Amino acid sequence: MDSVRKYLQGTDCIAGVFVQSAKQTMSIYEAKSKGLLTPGASLVLLEAQAATGFIIDPLRNAKLSVEEAVDQGVSGLELKNKLLSAEKAVTGYTDPHTGDTISLFQALKKDLIVKDHGIRLLEAQIATGGIIDPVHSHRVPVEVAYKRGYFDEEMNQILSDPGDDTKGFFDPNTQENLTYLQLLDRCVKDPQTGLTLLILQK
Repeated sequence: MDSVRKYLQGTDCIAGVFVQSAKQTMSIYEAKSKGLLTPGASLVLLEAQAATGFIIDPLRNAKLSVEEAVDQGVSGLELKNKLLSAEKAVTGYTDPHTGDTISLFQALKKDLIVKDHGIRLLEAQIATGGIIDPVHSHRVPVEVAYKRGYFDEEMNQILSDPGDDTKGFFDPNTQENLTYLQLLDRCVKDPQTGLTLLILQK
């Protein structure tokens, strides 16, 4: 049952940060506003949240849409369009020629999104429980997605072989570029909420 639940809901994405020196949990956007995360590092973490279903307010343990997150100050207005674009990885992209709802990978194939950006979003979905099929609103494991033609051999290679292509996530503690899975491995669980937090050793 747990594995089924994991695919339907996914496991946790990186929900926020834990500032070790202050013993304080904060949202990714707040950490950026305080200069603890660079704008680039915070954007990819927020995009990964949006692409896996929700923007997370780690203080209230709330899952929000991008619109709600901006309204409630959990994310900034300046990031809204980028995060709405990432959110389409869940809700689906619109094929400009047919008007059909298509998946993230199909949007990649049709050049509707930039390749390295799309790979980052796919990778975040895989790391949190499987690729999201926007038409049927559920997650599918990579092998199943590949068999169903959600992506091709080239993309399968990129996603299953963590090379430079997929190291789009920055560890502020070690200054390394990592895959989303590697960064998740370095996070801690908040004992109160169960959310996954990136430790900032500052």
